[in-house]
Amino acid sequence: MTPPDVKQSTKEERLKFVQSQWQCMNNCELCGKCHLLKGKEAEVLYEDYIEGKSSYMEVTFKIRNNNY
Repeated sequence: MTPPDVKQSTKEERLKFVQSQWQCMNNCELCGKCHLLKGKEAEVLYEDYIEGKSSYMEVTFKIRNNNY
């Protein structure tokens, strides 16, 4: 699924996207989402995207490069 564009979406749409993408699957051995989020909440890590300050991919790259 493609994330909503920062300039053409609402804060609520971006929040809903983040929540749906990072929803717990209750299967840690197969999922790995918690590991990627480094034990933090998705809403906290993606705050700049949700607030419209950065694109979803910019935030994702920061997370992957350990800049969060």
